[in-house]
Amino acid sequence: MDLTGQILVSMPNMLDERFYKTVIYLCAHSKEGSMGIIINKKIDHDIYPNLLEQLGIDKSLNDNKIFIRYGGPIETRRGFVLHTSDVIQKGSMPIDKEIVLTSTAEIFDDIAKGKGPKVSILAIGYAGWGAGQLEYEIKENSWMTLPVESSFIFDEQISDKWSEAYKMMGFDPTSLSQFSGNA
Repeated sequence: MDLTGQILVSMPNMLDERFYKTVIYLCAHSKEGSMGIIINKKIDHDIYPNLLEQLGIDKSLNDNKIFIRYGGPIETRRGFVLHTSDVIQKGSMPIDKEIVLTSTAEIFDDIAKGKGPKVSILAIGYAGWGAGQLEYEIKENSWMTLPVESSFIFDEQISDKWSEAYKMMGFDPTSLSQFSGNA
């Protein structure tokens, strides 16, 4: 089953602190592996105090919005832009009809000039899994999956995304067992 374009929601018993109460948008999922962007962890501005300035991005951006997130523990010196599909460039990776991932210098330049996508998430790093690893973690009760609308992905309110995802699934995460029904 292809999970591209869905979210992963960490289970309440997640032991890896990097992913505790995390919501990840899956940008790619295949038998070769998976890649996603954490969408509910803000970047600590003390770590990247002048990031937008270094990228030449004007903070006003006219009517466009850019959010900065910790995308995951892999390639943490690299930026990835998860954005609306109103701008697609050579090198962009369409995920679905509304959401695109781009990591080219051109996208940063376009954002800086106010020609970028209407809404975007600048993610530092990403989350990744090797072949079969994500499927194993889902089977071991580390993650739940859920299809969502782009409005959920790009919603500014990130502090409640984890609990909101559980509400959309119809249950309270504190009522979940950490043990699966597999024998």
